[in-house]
Amino acid sequence: MSQTRRFGRWAVAGAVLGAAIGGVAFAPAAWLAAGVAQATGGKLLLADARGTVWSGSAVTVLAGGRDSQDAVALPGRLAWTVGLGGGGLELHAAQACCLSGEPRLRLALGLNRWRLELTPSAGSAGNVIGHWPAAWLAGLGTPWNTMQLEGDLRLASPGLVLEAVQGRLQLAGSAVVDLQQLASRLSTLPVLGSYRMQLASPAGSDAAPRLTMTTVDGALRVSGSGEWLATGLRFRGEASAAPGSETALSNLLNIIGRRQGARSLIAIG
Repeated sequence: MSQTRRFGRWAVAGAVLGAAIGGVAFAPAAWLAAGVAQATGGKLLLADARGTVWSGSAVTVLAGGRDSQDAVALPGRLAWTVGLGGGGLELHAAQACCLSGEPRLRLALGLNRWRLELTPSAGSAGNVIGHWPAAWLAGLGTPWNTMQLEGDLRLASPGLVLEAVQGRLQLAGSAVVDLQQLASRLSTLPVLGSYRMQLASPAGSDAAPRLTMTTVDGALRVSGSGEWLATGLRFRGEASAAPGSETALSNLLNIIGRRQGARSLIAIG
């Protein structure tokens, strides 16, 4: 083979490799948006995505899934940067309305396994990851669009690691979601109450992560527990009205779950 022909082949190979590297380096943010939509079944959308996969921004939208007409966007734009770190991809996100500082999300992939690690922003008071308006949930469709909740959702965690190994979920760390001063257009009460959801794994066991919900205060009393399995959340609970609030909460209790006398039975999964 002549030196000229050999050089030509190396030049073509170099051009192809360069194009591939350039394609990855400048991959449009729309690719990330498509991946998020696929992974969430169309329930979390990154609309109007700009920039690249590695540094971009988008409008964060909750939707009812594919072909749903329900969608609610958060104000402002979510900005992100993605890089390599800790043996995987590391994402830093910022959004003025809702995130506390720049929490970090790290994803590591392996053979028949993946690991997702959530860490609050350095110096975040109370390890708060972020807070969102309860009205955002209406974008998910039924029953949230009927309940039309108002109030605040706050997520806090000192650090959370979720790992899937051969289809089984394992959790390290904990997370708390506070649902504060919730209200609904289905009730004449100005405030339904405040609630706490805790996600943690039973100590010293390989059991699935446990989710519990309790009432902090309020006329609407909700409690329950469940497991976060590889196939999704399995939750069982009940809701009821405090004495004197039965009439004001009757319509809401009919929507929350299956009525059984004064109680409303909640079943997810």
